Amino acid sequence: MPILTASAQPQSAVAMSLVPSPDPATDPNADRWAALAARDARADGTFVYAVRTTGVYCRPSCAARAARPENVSFHRTCAEAEAAGFRPCLRCRPDAPGLAGRQAEAITRACRLIETAESAPTLAALAAAAGMSAYHFHRVFKAATGVTPRAYAAAHRAASLAARLPEARSVTEALYEAGYGAASRFYAEGAPRLGMAPAVYRKGGAGLRIRFGIGACSLGAILVAATDRGICAILLGDAPEPLLQDLQDRFPGAEIVGGDPVFEDWMARVIGLVEAPGRGLDLPLDIRGTAFQQRVWEALRRIPVGSTASYAEIARAIGLPAATRAVAQACGANAIAVAIPCHRVVRSDGALSGYRWGVARKRDLLQREAEAP
Repeated sequence: MPILTASAQPQSAVAMSLVPSPDPATDPNADRWAALAARDARADGTFVYAVRTTGVYCRPSCAARAARPENVSFHRTCAEAEAAGFRPCLRCRPDAPGLAGRQAEAITRACRLIETAESAPTLAALAAAAGMSAYHFHRVFKAATGVTPRAYAAAHRAASLAARLPEARSVTEALYEAGYGAASRFYAEGAPRLGMAPAVYRKGGAGLRIRFGIGACSLGAILVAATDRGICAILLGDAPEPLLQDLQDRFPGAEIVGGDPVFEDWMARVIGLVEAPGRGLDLPLDIRGTAFQQRVWEALRRIPVGSTASYAEIARAIGLPAATRAVAQACGANAIAVAIPCHRVVRSDGALSGYRWGVARKRDLLQREAEAP
């Protein structure tokens, strides 16, 4: 077998051979060298590296030929590298938003375009506005938001209808103002998201039957309520009367009745969840909220038991990194305590922030999850 000389090897092999393989136990930059060797785009934004012989600094994923280790220095930020006298690489543009950031901005703009358009924009129009092919845009949008552009538009129309119904002169007027070209389209797409017939929703839940029960748990008073679809409220407090008033304010026209023996079993299972939040709840939920709120609440349900996430992390998880404040508001609007675990969301510094049912309860729930076997 012929022996390859350095000049005969592929350029990438030569380049990678210049990157050392340091011992993680002794070299504080071991992880950075590993990311540099792999050109790992996941490390972009966590640090930059500079090359003394060229005077430039790059992203870890830059495709430029690897420099000799003795010429490389690492910097936490672009500003730090520039303060040391280096200029940004024209190939990878480390001082510009990375691919993930650019995609997030494009998806945010697409969401705003959907929300402000009189009728749902076509996939081709959204992709063109984002500067992507239709196929690539569809894939990136779903990865960022968890739903397709069409599903996002449908959810937004349903939420718009829910906001318009109470003040509209008729259901038909509200349907058309919300962007439904025909009533049949609403019943095909929007009815399941609204959770009840539009006429019933417009009357504050008139004709809707909600079973409820009030009990006690280690966190104080607890109210559990359910429609025919599933649990629609788990409320916590210091006394039962405000909890019942909260439920009545949510559904002023609904028939609110005491629970039957079957519902009493549901109530016991919910209290069991509060006492041991790590066990989960094997009951259906009737989740009611805007399209944005439902995206946030779904992201909350993906936080593992015993873990926490910041409001900023949730905003990034739903593809809207600038929506941190709106995420906090959606957490505050959650009416299904523990089952939709808004108690697992904390500030970026790890401190506990406001909780609808009191910071003390939030701390208690997190401690229970941390101690769960």
